[in-house]
Amino acid sequence: MVLAFAGVSVAGMAQNNETTVPEMKYSVATNSFWSNWFVQANLVGTSFYSNEERGWDLGNSPFKDFRTNLGFSVAIGKWFTPGLGLRTKFNGVWGRTVVAEDMEKAQGKDKNANKYWTLNEQVLFNLSNMLCGYSDTRVWNFIPYAGAGIGRNMSANTYAMGLSAGILNTFRLSDRFALNLDLAYSLWETDMDGVTAGAIKDCSGPGSRDQMFSVEVGLTYNLGKTRWNKVPDVEALKALSQSQIDALNAQLADAQNENAKLKDMLANQKPVEKTTVVKEIAAAPVSVFFNIGKSKIASKKDLQNVKDLAEIAKANGSKLVVTGYADSKTGSAAFNQTLSQKRAETVADELVKMGVSRDNIEVVAAGGVNTLSPVSYNRRATVAIK
Repeated sequence: MVLAFAGVSVAGMAQNNETTVPEMKYSVATNSFWSNWFVQANLVGTSFYSNEERGWDLGNSPFKDFRTNLGFSVAIGKWFTPGLGLRTKFNGVWGRTVVAEDMEKAQGKDKNANKYWTLNEQVLFNLSNMLCGYSDTRVWNFIPYAGAGIGRNMSANTYAMGLSAGILNTFRLSDRFALNLDLAYSLWETDMDGVTAGAIKDCSGPGSRDQMFSVEVGLTYNLGKTRWNKVPDVEALKALSQSQIDALNAQLADAQNENAKLKDMLANQKPVEKTTVVKEIAAAPVSVFFNIGKSKIASKKDLQNVKDLAEIAKANGSKLVVTGYADSKTGSAAFNQTLSQKRAETVADELVKMGVSRDNIEVVAAGGVNTLSPVSYNRRATVAIK
């Protein structure tokens, strides 16, 4: 039933994303350890089943008064990828000891009440992101999980080990908050209900365990960075850099042909007067790319093109202009102006390391722009011969 529900849910989510926000799905880069943490708090309704009730023909409905009680749960967790996360979850603290002899003697609803807590470590699988692609605006996320932990019956002073599984549904309210609906099942050793296995005759046997079914409703609060960085389109960046290299090579070839013609003319001309040849070098700007909000060069490979241009400038005594840009779609105008200045200064420092005099470098901050498409290509600095 769970697998069938998962199949229908994933199909529905895929159709929803294709018709509403398909442009929001993209590949992501792994974030730092401190990113994508979350905390949760829930109101819990739990139904308890004891192995000691076997053979007493008690009602199995999870809504029976002698089975159910309200409690709460809190959890902290982290998403390591959009599809895989870990969660540490505490659950308690009011439960039921469903023991057949107690049921026969009980006169009031609270006769079999007890106190307990459980602590579980669970692995979360966000099938919405795994099967439909990551989307930072998706409203509903379907998240099965499984784990293991320890429980204690405080009323009876007993401990038990157990396994847990369930389905966590989150409904996005904002970048920070989400609504939870958690359906959980846990299977425990026979001491979880406070009664030692076999203490009640004919009520335990091979394979019998204490069990809990829970429905939880609450909130998730996302800590720190909540979204995932988009992986740069490497092929597009390579194509853009390659086109600049091709343009530079073509211009260099034209300059070499012109020099060859001039040398041939001088060789065949009588030395009547001294001739001075002034050569003007024109080269296409070379781009160096940056990640969003950063002034550290994303790939050192971009500096190879800058180095080639620096050698041309040094050989001809030309000046270089370094222009920094930022993506106008992210950040304020003031922030982008400062960021573009830092990016230009970073590339200028690299030129100095390549042997270019600082006096021959002009730094320009262009601020936030939207001249290239996609907009991520505007996160760059260009180097050109003046």
